Amino acid sequence: MSDKFFFKGRQDARQHHTEFGYKAKAGLRPGSEKYPLALVVTSEVRKQEVEAMAAKAQVFVDVTVDSSEGAVESIKELTAMLNKGNTVKVTAPPARNELCPCGSGKKFKKCCG
Repeated sequence: MSDKFFFKGRQDARQHHTEFGYKAKAGLRPGSEKYPLALVVTSEVRKQEVEAMAAKAQVFVDVTVDSSEGAVESIKELTAMLNKGNTVKVTAPPARNELCPCGSGKKFKKCCG
């Protein structure tokens, strides 16, 4: 039987999506109460500073102190969340026959358009 005609479905087996590094859990939101950020700091004073920054940003964190020799601080996820840009909202100009926003009382097409 020819698979050219009357075939419904895929000809090849579909590969699993987790092999490509896609997140399988769409509801996973880092920094939430269920999935807190795992951060590492080098001192107890720095731990209090990081917890204060997280509380101000309303982000849940798990901070551990690593005071061993040559320890490296790891707070990249928190700084990325704090430095995230805001959404830019662009307002559309008024339609031609609406009043001009400059306050002249004329139509937009006769004034600033």
